[in-house]
Amino acid sequence: MFTDGWTRRDFFRRAAAAGAVAIGGPTLLSACGGEEGDTLATGREQGFLQVGVANEPPYTEITASGEVTGVEPDVLRAVLKRLGIPEIEGVITPYDQMIPGLKAGRWDVVAAGLFMKQSRCAEVLYSEPDIVSTESFGVPAGNPKNITTVKSVLENPDVKVAVLSGGFEEGILKGANVPEGQRVTVRDGRSGIEAVKAGRADAFFLPTLSLNELVENDPSIEVTQAVEDAPKTGAGAAFRKADTTLHEEYNKELAALKATPEFGEILTKWGFNPADVEGVTTEELCQNPG
Repeated sequence: MFTDGWTRRDFFRRAAAAGAVAIGGPTLLSACGGEEGDTLATGREQGFLQVGVANEPPYTEITASGEVTGVEPDVLRAVLKRLGIPEIEGVITPYDQMIPGLKAGRWDVVAAGLFMKQSRCAEVLYSEPDIVSTESFGVPAGNPKNITTVKSVLENPDVKVAVLSGGFEEGILKGANVPEGQRVTVRDGRSGIEAVKAGRADAFFLPTLSLNELVENDPSIEVTQAVEDAPKTGAGAAFRKADTTLHEEYNKELAALKATPEFGEILTKWGFNPADVEGVTTEELCQNPG
């Protein structure tokens, strides 16, 4: 399940501050992880971990019934089950708040297609990659301004490109020295598409699969081929720096999962090619600028 307001843990934290509360079932009064404690042990005791997610299919998706799914939560869930943690609870948050919220203890792990890059890798412990992705532009049908590469944006100062605030694509443009005046920050995928349709942006820069999902039934927007001069992108689960035990055990079980048909089935279900992940390492992806 998920929430974008109070979480179950928030309730019990506040209750504990006010006085003892008699409850049945697992003890939920102590915070998970943070600078102290053992998030893995706590997750096993309470039967779940809280997960920072977006709502950007195919990376993350919240169903009408509130189920947290998508390629990243599905991989996370499969690995955590191997670690004795049967459930996850999702908390929807913007990309630029995922790491601050993780470090503040508002959730225990991020599994949202939060692509690895230097600045993020300096703040969190990433698992080994579970997906590798390409980037594209969502443009008006016919691509009237011929936006196909980051270079083509730089060469035309009149072009404006929408990017998610704090997203990997914003970092790509900044790293390429695309002026701030050419960048239009948006909150989510739908807002980016609407910016293009309304003429506030000439393109929306986003992972190819996310764009395909957004414009599946919208002939007014087309998705370009993969951007040739964008760096290879990939993601995995992100943990607090203090959660070394969880990080180590997670990587062991992720490697074991990758050796089974289940891993390929999860990725294929969401449109990813499991072969793309083979041989790609966190060390490599953490060299991405931004």
